[in-house]
Amino acid sequence: MYKNFFGLKAAPFSVNPDPRYLFLTRHTQEALACLTYGIAERKGFILLSGEVGTGKTMILNRLLDWLHQRQIATSFIFNPQLTVPEFFNFMMDDFCIPCESPMKSQMLLKLNRWLLDRYAASERAVLIVDEAQTLSLQLLEEIRLLTNLETPTEKLLQIVLAGQPELEANLDQPQLRQLRQRITIRAKTRPLDLEETQLYIAERLRIAGYEGDTLFTDEAAAAIYAYSRGIPRMINVLCEHALIAAYVEQRNPIPHEIIREVASDFGLHRTEQKIQIPLWEESRRAS
Repeated sequence: MYKNFFGLKAAPFSVNPDPRYLFLTRHTQEALACLTYGIAERKGFILLSGEVGTGKTMILNRLLDWLHQRQIATSFIFNPQLTVPEFFNFMMDDFCIPCESPMKSQMLLKLNRWLLDRYAASERAVLIVDEAQTLSLQLLEEIRLLTNLETPTEKLLQIVLAGQPELEANLDQPQLRQLRQRITIRAKTRPLDLEETQLYIAERLRIAGYEGDTLFTDEAAAAIYAYSRGIPRMINVLCEHALIAAYVEQRNPIPHEIIREVASDFGLHRTEQKIQIPLWEESRRAS
């Protein structure tokens, strides 16, 4: 609808985790480096945590691309609301390991033999669990026991647990101390700062084919940062709806007033007491 008006070839602020739009901040680069290093060096358990909307799934998608390019066997469990038998069935199917018996003992035997064959061929296998904060304590313990599949010197299966900060809180429980002690690498995603927010917006517009002058005014970009608190998913929501509103009003560049209206529509103005409102906004209220 608005693409022709703004000279765009694609929608730049879709909330889908398209890896083409991964914005590599210092923290994002560090997180990716931690994940790839942990897998390459067979470190066993790796933890990726971060607030909702800060790009964990985007990073996992980039990691999956990295793994597939290197033909590393991968099982990606994106919905961990599973029973223990369902979890093992899903993992075995994803690894393409045939197992006629539904018994866990037989699955583990098949998995161990498969991992040993891959190890002998200098190949790796990676299990990635997204939204891991929703895993039951029983399933977390089962996943921990998978790290017992090892040689005297190295882990046969690399495991990435990704989740919201609640995952770290879950791992702090006394009954999970053995799992917590086995996490050798921790990576985090973080909200963007103001400068990173401005660069993030510009980069997504560039990837979507925008070649014009600055589309969002400096005041608009500052408002986006203030209302979104630097969380990429909320930046996308604000920018997407601002593009629609600006198209309807035939506004280019997009002013901060439109951002304020969109933020109000989504109830984001309720966070104003918790964030630093730009000086131009404070001046407007005082007048």
